[in-house]
Amino acid sequence: MNKKVALITGASSGIGKELANIHAENGGDLVIVARRKDKLDQLKQELESKYSVKVFPIVKDLGLADAPKEVYNEVKTAGIELDYLINNAGFGGIGKFHEREWEQDLAMINLNITALTALTRYFLPDFVARNSGRILNVSSTASFMPGPLQAVYFATKAYVTFFSNAIAEELHDTKVTVTALMPGATETDFGAVSGMDKTAMFKNTASARGVAEDGYKGMLAGKLDVISGLTFGQKAMMAFLPVTPKKMVLKQIRLMQEVIV
Repeated sequence: MNKKVALITGASSGIGKELANIHAENGGDLVIVARRKDKLDQLKQELESKYSVKVFPIVKDLGLADAPKEVYNEVKTAGIELDYLINNAGFGGIGKFHEREWEQDLAMINLNITALTALTRYFLPDFVARNSGRILNVSSTASFMPGPLQAVYFATKAYVTFFSNAIAEELHDTKVTVTALMPGATETDFGAVSGMDKTAMFKNTASARGVAEDGYKGMLAGKLDVISGLTFGQKAMMAFLPVTPKKMVLKQIRLMQEVIV
């Protein structure tokens, strides 16, 4: 692989798949990571035939403790040098914290936080040693506020945003950049899997392609934060968030996330 190489987690669907398509359209080679072998194989075939790029699939459940290191080792063993690391894999789930299955929330923390952090830690020293490379961590506008009925998910995304921002500043004297992509509600499998597709928050969703384009461009530009896919009403809500009493914010978010169907 002698072109720009991007590793994308959660590449089999949604924003991750769109990011893979965008990178391939730009002539870049790919390492794609997801749990579903059939989806990865299909994506590899599509991208290689359509764009004449090389695609290296890694079938891995990143929620497992050793998975991030195994991914890093497979990339190094294959002799692949990454230019971009895109941590996109993640999932959510709705319900009161004390009523949800703990195993589900623990799996969410392991994927949304631990795997993302571990992959960043494994690949970042290579980027710094080479003094080049870009990292895109897919967070959420949920990271700006607490999320009653999605307490763990919102908290994991707050971690992603602040972690990304902090290490971006640590790298200020290098040519390595870290970008946090913060989409609003987006038209992907996420809504159905999490149960959010039945709530008011998901009445107006952004396209996964549009969000991916914003994130990819922001990553290339070395932006700190990229907010994407918000409606006018959502933008207004975000603007007033810092001056709105927290109890009011909490109630509004809870009402938006209560199942309406």
